[in-house]
Amino acid sequence: MLKTNRNLVLLGGGHAHLEVLADWARRGGPDAHTVLVSPHRHTRYSGMLPGTVAGEYTAEEGLINLAALAQHAGAEFMLDRCLAIDPERRLVETEQGHSIPFEFCSVDTGGIGRARDILGRDPRILDVRPIGDFLNCLSRRVEMMRGKAKRIAVVGGGAGGVELAFALRRRFADEGAQVTLVAGESGLLSGFSSKAKSLARREMRRQGVVVIEQDARFEGSSLVAGQLSLEPVDLIVASLGAGAPEWPANSGIAVGMDGFIAVDRYQRSLSHPNILAAGDVATRQDGSVARSGVHAVHAGPVIAENLRRLVKDRHALRSYTPRRASLYLISTADGKAIASYGMFAAHGRWAGRLKRWTDLRWTTSFATLTRAM
Repeated sequence: MLKTNRNLVLLGGGHAHLEVLADWARRGGPDAHTVLVSPHRHTRYSGMLPGTVAGEYTAEEGLINLAALAQHAGAEFMLDRCLAIDPERRLVETEQGHSIPFEFCSVDTGGIGRARDILGRDPRILDVRPIGDFLNCLSRRVEMMRGKAKRIAVVGGGAGGVELAFALRRRFADEGAQVTLVAGESGLLSGFSSKAKSLARREMRRQGVVVIEQDARFEGSSLVAGQLSLEPVDLIVASLGAGAPEWPANSGIAVGMDGFIAVDRYQRSLSHPNILAAGDVATRQDGSVARSGVHAVHAGPVIAENLRRLVKDRHALRSYTPRRASLYLISTADGKAIASYGMFAAHGRWAGRLKRWTDLRWTTSFATLTRAM
């Protein structure tokens, strides 16, 4: 199909943009010259990261070929990184010195690591973000600790931190590693039901993972939580959620109090309605929507359709309305998982099988899509 001279730029290969590209590959994209800018040809599904650490998945199973997906969606792939957006001149400035013009732009570049801001500097810290670099960095750290007793602290009590604590416990079970989860004063699995929290605590005790519900900090060169010293520690894995990158605010795009791009229910920027954003780089201003992979995935098809409509000068856009509750499957790295849906929670092998099935179904769907085209 002959494209118009309209330019559309997708920044980043996050979960929302994966769904955008898949939607366009299946149903056809907007009538515009589209460029996807990403620093990686492959993107890693964050939901499978702990399972990969635990050895439940191979490293390749969690990867999605972003460049191939872009090609099948009719988009040009550019291996580069966004440094800034000039929203008035409608230009994207990249790390390699390119200036890419756009009429419409969608941002799904993800957040940044927060370990340095929250904990400080220490050579033992390994931040989960950027997710694409985590596994290689972890392998290098493990190689450095070869032959030594491993004392590992995971900092962050959210679902990601809980899964990583279980995963690291399994990975180093034969080496007698001691894993401590420093959940913070907000507690274990903040925002989840009391039942889900209880199941996680019980399984932590069973597997010998120590849980400390105090904030971690450094006193000199020592890692402490509350009044308790956690030393000696060989590795500190920080799973503290996404921080806001500086470039959106520096570009003059409206951001919320937390520094993330401020968007409405259509995922449009509040200051520049020709810019959309989703995932860890954005915050909804019309209500509380957690920055999680679940919401990014569900917002993707909405963004795909809204970009079609914007290119056609249609103003009746679709809104993304989050479900009242979402199903979360938290792996305990023993073939089981904790299933959490609203106030319901259960732990069992069936939940572990369900998690594996949903993980692999989602990631392989993109490979199947590109092979079918």
